[in-house]
Amino acid sequence: MSNQFSFFDSVNVYFDRAAEHTGLPPGLLQQIKVCNAVFQINFPVKIKGEVKVIEAYRVQHSHHRTPTKGGIRYSNHVSQDEVMALAALMTYKCAIVDVPYGGAKGGVKISPWEYTEDELEKITRRYTTELIKRNLIGPAIDVPAPDYGTGPREMAWIYDTYRTFKGDELDAAGCVTGKPVNQQGIRGRTEATGRGVFYGIREACSFAEDMEKIGLTPGAAGKTMIIQGMGNVGSYTGMISQDEGQIKIIGIGEAEGAIYHPDGIDVHALLAYRKANGTIIGYPALKTFEKKDRELILEQPCDILVPAALESVITVDNVDNIKAKIIAEAANGPISAPAQEKLLAKGTIIIPDVYLNAGGVTVSYFEWLKNLSHMRFGRMEKRFNQNQLTQVIHLVEELTGRNVNEREFALIARGADEIDLVRSGLEETMINAYREIREVMVNNPAIPDLRTAAFVNAINKISSDYNSLGIFP
Repeated sequence: MSNQFSFFDSVNVYFDRAAEHTGLPPGLLQQIKVCNAVFQINFPVKIKGEVKVIEAYRVQHSHHRTPTKGGIRYSNHVSQDEVMALAALMTYKCAIVDVPYGGAKGGVKISPWEYTEDELEKITRRYTTELIKRNLIGPAIDVPAPDYGTGPREMAWIYDTYRTFKGDELDAAGCVTGKPVNQQGIRGRTEATGRGVFYGIREACSFAEDMEKIGLTPGAAGKTMIIQGMGNVGSYTGMISQDEGQIKIIGIGEAEGAIYHPDGIDVHALLAYRKANGTIIGYPALKTFEKKDRELILEQPCDILVPAALESVITVDNVDNIKAKIIAEAANGPISAPAQEKLLAKGTIIIPDVYLNAGGVTVSYFEWLKNLSHMRFGRMEKRFNQNQLTQVIHLVEELTGRNVNEREFALIARGADEIDLVRSGLEETMINAYREIREVMVNNPAIPDLRTAAFVNAINKISSDYNSLGIFP
C-alpha cells in the first residue's frame, strides 16, 4: 500500500532505478545518494507567556558543490524523513538545471497560521540564531530560501538576524534568497517557480511525436489544465499558463474544497473572489467539491494536471481514476513511487518535480549572484542597449520613409531591465534542461520515463564533480 512508502523512500527508489543506467561504481552512487549531514534542533521560545519547545531541522544532503541550497518550510507535517527527501531532491534539481549548489532543506514543525506575526518573527529569528551557532548558514556555507509556509517576510527576518551576528561580512546579503526586492532581493523571484512550471509544460508540449503518443496536438495553446493548490506556485502557474500560454484552466483545488468548469475558469477573477471571500467555494462552476471530497478534483478529465500542493496526493488508492494525459509535478513528490508505475503503464507523461519546480532555485541563484556582485542586473547595459536600438529605428525610418509610431517605438527600443533578464535566464534554463533530459531518454531506450532520465542526468553530473575533486579516481 502507498502508506508503506515514505517520501524519502520514493526519492531513493527513483535514484536506484536511475543508477542502474549510469554504470557508476556502487561506492560513488552510495555517496551521491546519502545525506551528508542531518541536524535536528530543539529550541525554546516564549509564546503567550509560556515556553514552547520548537522542533526544527536542517539537512545538507550533498557537499559535492558548496554552498548547499534549499528552502525552509513551516508545517505541522515537518519530519526528518520529509526534510531529508526534500534536501536530496534539491541536490538533483540543482544539477539538472546547472545551478552550482549542493542540496539542502530546512523545516520548522509549526503551523504558521496558528501564530501571530510577532510570534513567527520570534521563532524565525531564534531558528536562524541556532543555524548561525552551528555554522549552518552563510553565503559560502548554506543558503536558505522560502518554501511551504514561508515567504519574503521570513527571509527578511533571517537576513536581518544574520547581519546582527555577521555585520562586517561584505557578502552577508547572500546568506538567504527570496528576500523582498527592497532588501537585496531580486525582481521575479516570487513568480519564479510558477513561471518555471509554465516554461517546462510549454517545452514538453512542443514535441509533436511525444504529443502524438497521448493523442494531443503539439503546442500548449488550447490545452486544458487542472491545478491542485493555489498557493504561490499554483497561482502563478495558472495565471501565466492562461495569459501567456493560452491554456484553459478548468479545475482548481484548494484546502477548503475544489471547483471544476469545462468551459474555463478565469484565474485572475477566481483569485480576486478568494481574496474577497476567503474561499474559492461559491465561485461559479459546473461542479463544486466540498472539503471532504476535495481530492476528487485530481480525477476530473483534463489534458494537464498540475499538483501544486504537498507530496503523495496521487497514490495507488486513487491512481486508477486519474484521467490527465500529462501530469506536471509543481509540488515536491506528489506521486508515490508505486502510483507512478501505473501511470506510466497507461502512457501518461509525467514531467517530474526534480526538474519542473526548479524555477525557484534558478532565480534564487540569480539573486545570490546579484548579492555577491553588489550590482542590479541590467544597470550597466539597459540604457546602452536602448540607445543602440533607438539609432537602428531612426536609420530604418530614414531608409524606408516610414515613421515608427510611439507604441512600436517603446516596444522595440526598450532596454532589458532586471525582470526581463531574470525571465529570459529562467526560460533559457528550463528549455535547455528539458531538452537534456529528453535527449537522455530518447538516446537510451532502456530508460522508460522523464523522471528516470532526469535522475540519470543529475547523477552523471554530480559524479563528474566528485571525480574532479579526486575523491573517486
